[in-house]
Amino acid sequence: MTTETKREPTIIFIFGGSGDLAYRKLVPALYNLYIDKYLPDNFYIYGIGRSEYSEDQYIDYLKGGIASFSRRKEALDETWKVFSPHIDYIKADLEKDDTYQEISNKIAEKEKEWNAKAVVMFYMSVAPQLAPMIATKLYEHGLTADAAHSRMVFEKPFGHDLESARALNIKLGEMFEERQIYRIDHYLGKETVQNILALRFANALFEPLWNCNYIDHVQITAAEDIGIESRGSYYEGAGALRDMVQNHILQLVCMIAMEAPVSFAADEIRNKKLDVLKAIRRWRKDEVHKNAVRGQYGEGWIHGKEIIAYRNEKGVAPNSPVETFAAVKFYVDNWRWRGIPFFVRTGKAMQSKSSLIVIEFKPAPDYAFPPEAGETWRPNRLIISIQPQMDIRLRFQAKQPGPQMILQPVDMVFSYTDAYGDNAPEAYETLLEDVIEGNPTLFMRADQVEKAWEIIQPILEAWQTRPPVDFPNYTPGTWGPEDAEALIARDGYNWTTLPK
Repeated sequence: MTTETKREPTIIFIFGGSGDLAYRKLVPALYNLYIDKYLPDNFYIYGIGRSEYSEDQYIDYLKGGIASFSRRKEALDETWKVFSPHIDYIKADLEKDDTYQEISNKIAEKEKEWNAKAVVMFYMSVAPQLAPMIATKLYEHGLTADAAHSRMVFEKPFGHDLESARALNIKLGEMFEERQIYRIDHYLGKETVQNILALRFANALFEPLWNCNYIDHVQITAAEDIGIESRGSYYEGAGALRDMVQNHILQLVCMIAMEAPVSFAADEIRNKKLDVLKAIRRWRKDEVHKNAVRGQYGEGWIHGKEIIAYRNEKGVAPNSPVETFAAVKFYVDNWRWRGIPFFVRTGKAMQSKSSLIVIEFKPAPDYAFPPEAGETWRPNRLIISIQPQMDIRLRFQAKQPGPQMILQPVDMVFSYTDAYGDNAPEAYETLLEDVIEGNPTLFMRADQVEKAWEIIQPILEAWQTRPPVDFPNYTPGTWGPEDAEALIARDGYNWTTLPK
């Protein structure tokens, strides 16, 4: 991003503008972009929802979200006076044509006021089943006819399975050009995730070793230390595999496993990621039980707070078979990653909040060292911590001070906070700015979405045909079910966690 770029006037319509995502993430992100001078001089934000708000009430409501969730709270009252005149609220029924005529009128008014053509962003911050209907209405009313200036942003999940994702892609493809469609995955906006490409391809230290000759295995963990809280109805239709593995985690696998791009053009990067998704081995249904594990949390305690069992959450069926934990072993069947396992896991109500990528290298030969040197021998390991810590740790062997050759593993740590302070942009800031700029690099293309669904579809089908008999099978505050430990232990490994 550069603040020197001359940006086109921009109008942002947030469908679901009175909802939680707009309150906690979207409007705070836009406010931060405004503070940091990444928004154009002429911009306007319309929240669209069914809640009863006057314009003043809506602005006061959003200010509360800024006060609670923005990273830029300094001089809030003064800055809000300048920012808030760029916001309005439209109370509307999304199924009625009058709503879209009003949207058309608002666009025309602003373009006349600014005497310029505007970039128009339509953000679908609504239940997934509503997004296709809204998109169709926008198309029918001609609001997306200018492909160069209209952009549609879709939150996950994009489809419920492979068949529905394909159907949705076909439907959208009949109405819009691919360059208008932004399928957002907030993980890809995180600074630590974007830095993977810099780490790999800007450092000669790593890229020559980034293959099956030197790397032993890869682990990816995306754990949360809370339950589903108020999302029971949504989670019953999703589960951990759909909610996290199909999108966030497979995208991290792509970042780790992709080949070097010849440029940072959007489709070049996305083509390299697509190659990884094509190469990931698809498990047959009869192989799933050996390579995938599911779990569901019962009742317990985390950090002194009582957690009720998933099946007792509001909106959850009493005998729900939905998994709140999933672990899968993948292989990327190409020359670079031949035979190297990728172990991934994700879960709710786990011991701590932690998103980690672990690259463990094959051990160096130890025959030159005395026997006592090998007692604490550990392989070299690179850990990329995405959250809550933002750092990169490289473990290597060092000699312990003293007269004997005793080796001790030590970590060399790069901390984002220490290097750049604790005011890094939030993921949604990066992604929203990219939508405004028309840069789709960090957004999934239709073919990527379908390939990701192809990978997990056999697992979904196997789990649907064999309901779990042991749910709930892990206690809150642990690292998931015992079978997850067995999954990785069969190959001689253990799951890696950061030291507290």
